[in-house]
Parts: sequence; C-alpha cells; structure tokens
Amino acid sequence: MEFLFAENNAGETTTNLRFLVTNTAAGSVIGKGGSTISDFQAQSGARIQLSRNHEYFPGTSDRVAVLSGSLADVLTAFQLIISKIIKDDNQDDTKSIQVKLLVPKTVCGAIIGKGGSNIKKFVEDSQASIKLSSQDQLLPGVIDRIVTIGGNVDQIIKAVTLILTKLTEESSYTETTSTPLVYPGTGPTPFIVRCVYHASPGLQNLRRNGPGPPMPVAYVGALTSSVTIGIPDEHIGFILGRAGKTLQELQQSSGAKIKVSDRGDFVTGTEYRKVTMIGSGEAIQAAQFLLTQKVQQSLASDYERDNTKQPNNNSLQNHQNQQP
Repeated sequence: MEFLFAENNAGETTTNLRFLVTNTAAGSVIGKGGSTISDFQAQSGARIQLSRNHEYFPGTSDRVAVLSGSLADVLTAFQLIISKIIKDDNQDDTKSIQVKLLVPKTVCGAIIGKGGSNIKKFVEDSQASIKLSSQDQLLPGVIDRIVTIGGNVDQIIKAVTLILTKLTEESSYTETTSTPLVYPGTGPTPFIVRCVYHASPGLQNLRRNGPGPPMPVAYVGALTSSVTIGIPDEHIGFILGRAGKTLQELQQSSGAKIKVSDRGDFVTGTEYRKVTMIGSGEAIQAAQFLLTQKVQQSLASDYERDNTKQPNNNSLQNHQNQQP
C-alpha cells in the first residue's frame, strides 16, 4: 500500500508507487472496458493496478493505485494518470490539487531527513507542499503513512520524482516492495492490495513489444519466476495446516513451489512472514489466489470467534474467554 524498490530473481530493478484515488478517478483511469488503463500501460511500460471497487484504504473512502516498473516508466504512468484525472474533472493543469501517496512508516525518515532537511529541500525544489500523516493516527495493523502533496501538476510530479528517487536508496524496500498488504477490514473480508508480479526478462520484453501489459497467462505460462510476498504471522497456521498438509495441497493445486520463512523471519518493518512462490507465471498466479483464500478464511475465523466473546472483551488474543 508505497514507494517500494525491489529486485526480481533475474536481477532487474523494479520500483513501485502507490497512491490513493477516488472511485470516480479510478473509473477515469480504467476507461471503458479497460481501454484507458491498457493504453497507459502500453505508453509507459509500467504495470498499473487498482484495488477493487469498495476495497478502500483503511480509514478512507479511496482506492489504491499501484504502479510498477522502472523509475522512468512509473513516473510516466503517474503523469498520464494525473493528467487524465484532471482532464476528466474539467480542471486546469495550473490549478492546485492534492495527491496522497502511501509510504511504509519504516522508511518515512528518508523523506523527512535529519532535522527535516530532506523534506525542506523537496519543498523548495518542487514548490509543492508535502505533509506526512502522524504515526499516532495509524489504525491498528496499518503500516503505511499518508504523504499528502499539494500543488499544480508540474509541482506534484517534481515532488514525486524527488521523493521516489530518495526512497529507492533505502535497502528496506528490497523486501517490502512485493508484499501484498493485508489490512483488517470491516467484517471478515480483508483489504488486500495484491503484489506486483516481478517477471523474468523474457516476460518484460513480451510486455514491451506486445499489445500492452498485462499479458494473458497463456504467454507467461512457460516462464519460470519467483515472487515473495508477506502474510501476517497470525494467518500462517491456515497456510501450513497440520504437519504442513495444507501447504502441500496448495503446492499440488497451483503447480508452484511455496516456501514459508521461519518464525521471526519477517518482512522488514512488519510482522509479516515471507512466503515465496516459484514456478511459471500461471502457477504463481494460482498460488497467490489460493493463499489469498486461506488468509480470508483465517480472518473469517478470527471474526466469528471474536463475535462469540463476552461484551467488553475485544482482544483477539483472549480466545479462551468465550461465552459458554
């Protein structure tokens, strides 16, 4: 849910940018039958993803947009999207607007700098306003702070460029970039921003030279790759199963090899265990879908168990205090 930085298994560097968009803006980005988002992907070379309708970032009524690719590709896609939103809203490019970025709280120090030196320079160089939400305002389970950037289009793009360039220097991005953040929602269904697929060079070339990403599964099925995502530690039991039986079934069903990190081996700055999927693009997509289902089942189980407790006992840890 962030500017993130990662290397895929082929050694190619990928940058991700995440920001909030309204439902109306999301419609502009997608276009009729997905035509606009396909055009933007083809023009920029970046992959563009949106959380589903009514899947909002916690505490907001906004969806999450995720851009993935090289720094230049991501910035090109960002500019195309912002320009499209402004055009469809009948606004002028010189009018002041706001963009809200999602950045992991563990790396926000890179934006601020010692004594606020970095953020001060970013403001001076871009002429945009830059404000970070307070860590005290974070909802339970949310690891992202909101970075609000205000100004005209040129000022915002300049500010985003400066911030993203700085953040790519942070080594902690290496692990957090491919993490599909699972946030607690209202009820048993989680809010999930699905991970960006880091493909081998062959797939990148197919994307760039073909009709525009994302490529159909048929094109990527034979290519082997690996994707590492993060899943909250409390849900790992549902994925492993008794004596690892569920994990074996997930591997057999998806065709991907799935590895879960040891206890205490978390994605940097989180309590998410690392789950690595290895196989073809089709197998990885299938594994990711099955893993998401298991997380949903775990959340539903916690939700139902929590609702059976006595009043004023809201701790998920106190499972023993259930009503008779």
